[in-house]
Amino acid sequence: MPSILWFRRDLRLADLPALLTAAQGEGADGEVLACYVLDPRLTASAPRRLQYLYDALRELRDALEGRLLVTVGHPESRIPLLARAIDAKSVHISKDFSPFGRRRDQRVAEALGDVELVATGSPYLVSPGRVRKPDGTAYQVFTPFFKAWRGHGWRSPAESGPHSARWINPADVPSCPEICELPCRTAELEIAAGEQAARRQWGRFIRTGLDGYADARNRPDLDAVSRMSAHLKFGTIHPRTMAADLGRAQGPQAYLRELAFRDFYAAVLYEWPESAWRNWNSAFDQIEIDEDKDAERLFEAWKSGRTGFPIVDAGMRQLAETGFMHNRVRMIVASFLVKDLHLPWQWGARWFLDQLVDGDIASNQHGWQWAAGCGTDAAPYFRVFNPTTQGEKFDPCGRYVRRWVRELTNLDEAVDVHQLSDPRVARPHGYPDPIVDHAQERMESLRRYQALKR
Repeated sequence: MPSILWFRRDLRLADLPALLTAAQGEGADGEVLACYVLDPRLTASAPRRLQYLYDALRELRDALEGRLLVTVGHPESRIPLLARAIDAKSVHISKDFSPFGRRRDQRVAEALGDVELVATGSPYLVSPGRVRKPDGTAYQVFTPFFKAWRGHGWRSPAESGPHSARWINPADVPSCPEICELPCRTAELEIAAGEQAARRQWGRFIRTGLDGYADARNRPDLDAVSRMSAHLKFGTIHPRTMAADLGRAQGPQAYLRELAFRDFYAAVLYEWPESAWRNWNSAFDQIEIDEDKDAERLFEAWKSGRTGFPIVDAGMRQLAETGFMHNRVRMIVASFLVKDLHLPWQWGARWFLDQLVDGDIASNQHGWQWAAGCGTDAAPYFRVFNPTTQGEKFDPCGRYVRRWVRELTNLDEAVDVHQLSDPRVARPHGYPDPIVDHAQERMESLRRYQALKR
């Protein structure tokens, strides 16, 4: 009997276990209908993220020679309709561990009735819930999780591809739901989308950046990071495919550790789904935060990259222009919002999700809580990033700042652009004065933390 392969965060054909199960599983006859459901609850997402999705779907449809059915609607109605239309015995997916995905899949499974919803594989090297302490509880600190995670291991890449199934032509499906035409261009992307682009980018990074990754990954002024985060977000490549290329040298092992962090945050969200928007450490529910009109004014300055702190402004402008921000700079701007401006981390997390092409609910939310001190394995609250010293350490010549802060582009290279966060230093016309005094706000953050402890 035919089956359905429902694509979600796995927009590829290589290394896709769900594809093999759909075509070769018990009772399967090799005939598979490939489909994607554009859920209106998700199509209000960030414009650049939607553009990546549309581009990746177009590439996937081309790889299947047009045999990808894309329709709009709620999956709990669309997927059962498709199953009835082709008399499918089963619907196959890669398992989604996010709170939204778990609720959606439960509703779809109930709506399918006797048609089985089969989950094979996930977007992670090790799926959430599999790595646990000896007493069976979930890890709350990364370092012991990492050790156990490496000991657990993962499978080799699945040998799947475009010829792994006999694909059903959507035009041959009776009572077929309305097929959606994908928008051509709704936003500009700095990176190419899709499986082939992911493979090319990964190959380029292996050749030019992997060996030096451990030392250079914190330098936003260098082209030293992999730029694979959006591809991982949409599953146009599986981390298992990437891990197979990582040897034992320092650079590859530093990169493997970053893949482990991705799995760790997914596992944390799986165990504590309410931590998507609430403090994982509930003690921080009582900390004093600012949410008044003045706080909103400061938030707007932060969003627009007009804080008067060059490294912060460079990061926020890079985000606004490209939908990407270097990871070290993400930590700097997050610390600034929470510790210097005393704003809720949720404000920053929501803005990031609105802007980032790679916006991922687990990594984004728990990265923000690390900066705010209220998450698992969080940075101590008294660790307040100094944006001036952070800029001087990780962008020593100011090249990153000069690239993204146009008012500072033509400054003489002898000028330390990071010192412009000092209001006593003359600044170019049009560049704002610092909106806060970092030293004072650091002391205020410590005061609020001490009040919380008491």
